[in-house]
Amino acid sequence: MNKSIKKYWKSEIELTNNAKLDALRENEFVDKLPLDGIIDDEKSLKESSTNRRDFLKYLGFSTSAAVMASCEGPVHKSVPYVIQPERLRPGIANYYATSMFDGYDCANLLVKTREGRPIKIENNKLANFHGSANARVHASILSMYDSERIQGPISNSKDISWTDFDSEIIQKLDNLRFNNKSVVLLTNTIVSPTSSMIINAFLKKYPNIKHVEYDSISESSVLDAHEIMYGKRAIPCYNFDKAKYILSIGADFLGDWLGSNYDGEYVKGRIPVKSKNSKAYMSRHIQVESNMSVTGANADIRIPMTVSMQKLFLAHLYKKVAKINIELPELESNLKNKLDEIYNEFLLYRKSSLLVCGIDDVNAQILTNSINDIIRSNAKNTSKISLIRRGDDRKLNEILKKINSSKIDGIIMYGVNPVYSLSDSKEFSSSLRNLDLSVNITMKMDETSLVCKYLAAASHYLESWGDFQFVNGEYSLCQPTIKTLFDTRQFDECLLKWTGNNNNLYDILRDNWTNNILSDYSWNKALHDGVYSVNDDFIPNLGYINFSQIIFKLIKNEPANFELCLYSKVGMGDGQQANNPWLQEFPDPISRVSWDNYLTISKKDAESIGLKNYNESNGALNSNYAIVSHGDTELKLPVLIQPGQALGTVGISFGYGRSSGLKPEMMTGSNAYKLYKNFSKVQDVKIRPLHEIHEFACVQLHNTLMGRGDIVRETTLEVFNTKNKKYWNPIPVVSKNHIETAVNKKEVNIWEEFDRSIGHHFNLSIDLNACTGCGACVIACHAENNVPVVGKKEVRKSRDMHWLRIDRYYSSDVSFVDDKDNKDNINGLSDSLTVFGQMEDPNENPQVVFQPVMCQHCNQAPCETVCPVAATSHGRQGQNHMAYNRCVGTRYCANNCPYKVRRFNWFLYNNNDEFDFNMNDDLGKMVLNPDVVVRSRGVMEKCSFCIQSTQAVILKAKNEGREVDNNEFNDACACSAACSTGAMSFGDINNKESEVYKRKKDDRVYHLLEYVGTKPNVFYHVKVRNNGKLKSI
Repeated sequence: MNKSIKKYWKSEIELTNNAKLDALRENEFVDKLPLDGIIDDEKSLKESSTNRRDFLKYLGFSTSAAVMASCEGPVHKSVPYVIQPERLRPGIANYYATSMFDGYDCANLLVKTREGRPIKIENNKLANFHGSANARVHASILSMYDSERIQGPISNSKDISWTDFDSEIIQKLDNLRFNNKSVVLLTNTIVSPTSSMIINAFLKKYPNIKHVEYDSISESSVLDAHEIMYGKRAIPCYNFDKAKYILSIGADFLGDWLGSNYDGEYVKGRIPVKSKNSKAYMSRHIQVESNMSVTGANADIRIPMTVSMQKLFLAHLYKKVAKINIELPELESNLKNKLDEIYNEFLLYRKSSLLVCGIDDVNAQILTNSINDIIRSNAKNTSKISLIRRGDDRKLNEILKKINSSKIDGIIMYGVNPVYSLSDSKEFSSSLRNLDLSVNITMKMDETSLVCKYLAAASHYLESWGDFQFVNGEYSLCQPTIKTLFDTRQFDECLLKWTGNNNNLYDILRDNWTNNILSDYSWNKALHDGVYSVNDDFIPNLGYINFSQIIFKLIKNEPANFELCLYSKVGMGDGQQANNPWLQEFPDPISRVSWDNYLTISKKDAESIGLKNYNESNGALNSNYAIVSHGDTELKLPVLIQPGQALGTVGISFGYGRSSGLKPEMMTGSNAYKLYKNFSKVQDVKIRPLHEIHEFACVQLHNTLMGRGDIVRETTLEVFNTKNKKYWNPIPVVSKNHIETAVNKKEVNIWEEFDRSIGHHFNLSIDLNACTGCGACVIACHAENNVPVVGKKEVRKSRDMHWLRIDRYYSSDVSFVDDKDNKDNINGLSDSLTVFGQMEDPNENPQVVFQPVMCQHCNQAPCETVCPVAATSHGRQGQNHMAYNRCVGTRYCANNCPYKVRRFNWFLYNNNDEFDFNMNDDLGKMVLNPDVVVRSRGVMEKCSFCIQSTQAVILKAKNEGREVDNNEFNDACACSAACSTGAMSFGDINNKESEVYKRKKDDRVYHLLEYVGTKPNVFYHVKVRNNGKLKSI
């Protein structure tokens, strides 16, 4: 009898004849990578010509281009960050060091790949600067799998081959050069040394082309001020970890100010650590601003102020610091007292003080630089400058005038979308259509692409080679982590082709680094690390400035109406990732609103105009509309009454109102660039109400704590240093036999205790002093755990699926401490009704606190006992498990959870046209993590402490015959790995050398709702504020 022929599972595409797949199958089990010992051996590194030839198992997606790219892996010569000892094995993640810059965001990264697919962004800890990713950078991995990407070159709305495309472009360029007609190369800021070299060669061949750099959100005032004072057009660098006193005037340096990446350094000075004399020290942060920003929310003292008043405030400060005799308009008495105290503290800290300024005015920036120079601030880096913004408003305006007056005959664009981001885009769009040559090198059929004759399909940064210099002397390499998904090409490759250079971009990049950057350093080592540093200190060339004239220029303009302060949101930035559903559903840290932008306004101003917010019967938030006008330009927006908004000011965020290159669901909000006149972030506008209803998708409808100190515990540095821990961080007590007994005592516990000292036991530490509310952890959690996007309508019904939320609370009095006192001093029923009613509304200038909340993985979890089918249970290692295939959707667990952190799948969110996001198209599914199951309808889900990753760490250590390293588990949990400030630390508390064990011994440790007795495995640290005397003024 013949032996039976074994049959194995096949994917759909394997049932058809596919020559490419057959070839891949033949190479499934390849020899191990020829990299063993290479990284450690300098000689081998220099001599190696490593190829990465890893076959990666075929995935069952029908988008063949993307699948083939993932199967073949990235192009040759990429060097993985982690080398497998034998061979690349299916099921084992690889990491590649790379970097990104899209004209707005920049970061040095590690990219996690599985089976050849990039699936997650992580931080590169080897980088000295820009080593952490913000929420947008974390989400950028999904943008690579965007189904709206252009998949090949286009000529006059028709697909064309690259050969024909290049031929047409070269012919056009040659004709324009022969006839000496002007052409513009309009790009975002170029910080790549190799790209700059290629651009120079291109301009040398075509001398009729002028290169102009354009930042959609301009920082020209900062660049101009630095050039005037120090001789170079650049952005100052700051060392916030060296600042003991920080005064910020309008600078959202924990947000998007100047492309900042300062949160890690800032937080180093914000943790109150007691010294040998038992006295704790921390920096003091004063924020003066108009809009409530993430930075203002983290400040010790926040002073709301109009921009015009900020300018006068800065002028008075300069007068005091520089000790000059000049007549200035008087400040209001309250502001004058605050200024006097700030000046006294400036003198007290002197070299440890730092002033940063976000006022969009070159004169304000000059005064700011001068103040830091006068006090010789150690926190201002004198040897490093930031190069990530180079746009020049003056040059751009000159080019726009020439284009609109038909003095330019051709334009090549890359990394910009001026039809969307220019305030007067209609005239530019009309002129663009009439040019002889209009080329857009882009990934999207965006607003600008629609009016261009030629579209060169660009590659995503994860498919690209490149290099960057974000800061002088600090170089970064960008290497592909996957082959190009479509028939795309890089910007540099396009210019090389049109210049007539047929050399490979990789060879040009490597030769440039070898000859001009690396010296004797190894190319492969630099590529492996992703970063490389050289000594290249900035030497300023000081110029003469008449500061009296600067001051008078600064304070001469007064607004006639409302001051509109334009800003960028943490989630949406400048709007280029508007088709990213993770970012659309990402709740704004301050407003907690997703899927929208809006007009922020103070409660007092809203009432005077007739603007309002109100809640429907189901709690959902509504508003009427406002018409914001500047000259002939009008913008219709919903209204959000924002606590802390300065009187006389309003705010609108950039990045919304996109109309092309994205799915209909993503066409949200209004385009604030229409009001971005003369590239100024401050405009004089008129506002009138429009009585139409707008429905918000807001994930948090209760804004205040109402004195509940058991949720967020807070104290001042003075109390922290002078009072016993029992005063500012008491353990809750319950009554046992009419005796107050601490809730953590065994005698009041109704549960049977288990020995948790054996093996691993996971805890997560969250320091409220270090959490800035940036939300990077939220997006990282999405990426790691396949969290679905549900859309605006479902979010509005409180059906969002975020496993991790960052609650934002306002104080109803001037501080949270006062809130608690008000609650504790309530006397009688009638007083309680009055006081609690008042405490529902935030103060006009409240304190703000952020609190990340996820499943607390309680050791005595009420969700586990109530589940009728044992779908949720407790693991030996402290994790609360979910068995999705057991869950029948009773939702008893969610009802019994005191932390409200469980999410129910009301619908099937994948393969469902009702939810047309990344899980509903084959390309978007490529980002899914194969280690985490995609949940189905009717199933409850929640934070798992990334159990798939903790087990992978344990298995890796076991295979290598060693114990898990002390802090190896920290990067296993997506949220703690993504946290750039160290606010979150994850690990094994049974390892006494681990960071999380040390944190648990801190006096500031407390548990959320500890009196409930659930014994969570997540613990928080009391927030401490360094208010000083200014709070009482």
